[in-house]
Amino acid sequence: MKLRFLKLLFLLFPIVSSVIAQEKPLQIIMIGAHPDDCDIKSGGTAALFVAMGHKVKFLSVTNGDAGHMKEGGGMLAQRRLEETKEVSRRLGVTYEVLDNHDGELLPTLAIRMEVIKRIREWNADVVIAPRSNDYHPDHRYTGILVQDAAFMVGVPNIAPDTPPLSKNPVFLYFQDNFKKPNPFQPDIAVDISSVIDKKVYSLDAHQSQFYEWLPWIGNYEDQVPKGKAERLEWLKKLRGSGINPAVKSSLEKWYGSAKAGEVSYAESFEICEYGSRPSDEDIKRLFPMLGK
Repeated sequence: MKLRFLKLLFLLFPIVSSVIAQEKPLQIIMIGAHPDDCDIKSGGTAALFVAMGHKVKFLSVTNGDAGHMKEGGGMLAQRRLEETKEVSRRLGVTYEVLDNHDGELLPTLAIRMEVIKRIREWNADVVIAPRSNDYHPDHRYTGILVQDAAFMVGVPNIAPDTPPLSKNPVFLYFQDNFKKPNPFQPDIAVDISSVIDKKVYSLDAHQSQFYEWLPWIGNYEDQVPKGKAERLEWLKKLRGSGINPAVKSSLEKWYGSAKAGEVSYAESFEICEYGSRPSDEDIKRLFPMLGK
């Protein structure tokens, strides 16, 4: 009887293992240059992952200590750190800020090691970061740092104090509008219409940025509303992700034409060739909200 039970257990083990693997929460790490970058580029997708029981981490490679017209240095860095803590509460993500100066980021070996360690510690299934063609040097160098970390996250003799990953994650790029030397390609498009208000509410936590610094540097500070509700509505119009024809086509691929036609807000991502090369089935597994 015992032998028969063991044989049955042996036969069922692959099935049980598969079910357990499917039920294990995905580990997603989104990496930006500044303490509001991940929120802008992927806050809606993060909200969907969290709602489905998966784990999301935002990592800012700089502390944001230069992003203001009146404040700066350690006091501004502390203020921005507190804003990320509020985002963590509102969005349900883990938020970490590295202590590198805003506006002075370089793709050094030391910072690459920091990024490799964070990806490993999170045991990431998916890593999302900026492309390396961007107007801001911090954005560009964050993209390079993450590209340089790809593959190296599985090399045991690199950053040997942190165990290597057994599989290279899927690396993706955030959406941008830069055309040269090559335009962004929306390989994955996520409908965030159901969580757009949650995304905007998380952006609202970055008071120093969306109501002070960015309006000042962009010469539209006279447009910032005074009231709380008015600010949220204004921010929603300002930061709602537009759906261009390429993103619309990607939405149609993942949701079907009828559903894609109903999407009001979306976030999209390009596959980086330096990570694992996902099939469409892999993408559906890693982005379980697609088609929903």
